[in-house]
Amino acid sequence: MISEDLVSTCAELERQELTSPTGEASPQEYAQLLAIYLCQSDLCNAKFLWKRIPASAKSSNEELSLIWKVGQCMWKRDYPAAYAALQAPWSDNVRHIMTTLQEELRSRAIDLIANAYSSIALSDLAAMAGINDREAERISNERGWIIDAETEMVHPVRPPPSSQVITSSEGQLNKLTDYVSFLEN
Repeated sequence: MISEDLVSTCAELERQELTSPTGEASPQEYAQLLAIYLCQSDLCNAKFLWKRIPASAKSSNEELSLIWKVGQCMWKRDYPAAYAALQAPWSDNVRHIMTTLQEELRSRAIDLIANAYSSIALSDLAAMAGINDREAERISNERGWIIDAETEMVHPVRPPPSSQVITSSEGQLNKLTDYVSFLEN
């Protein structure tokens, strides 16, 4: 779960970009904003941000390209490559965000596996979660998943369904209006 701190930082960075006299943020601010968008799995906004970042900012800050490399891997759903790209040395400016992104990716992958797979090879589980086989085995045991030692297959246990909040028609219409308004502007 993304912290409220990152959500408020995202809003502040967006505000700074919009209100800056030149209409541009600093490369460090762009790096933080891009990393937060990725952390929120907001790949569309990340892609639009990448396109509007000035070439001079991209060339003066190599870290922006490294962050975007992670975004490209996420866009292609190449999670093993995303985990590899996340191993880059990060500056203090984005290190905590990239660590949170790595944890979020791993958590989403494990939740996806729990909900989508009846069995998966231990090595595939490890690759999808960006961990080694031993760590995958530990996580499987913690979750009560069954591991067949002979075939090295993991049998995830599907979590109980959560109570879903039913949205009213008016709420759905408001959400659709917000999406359309966002796309038109």
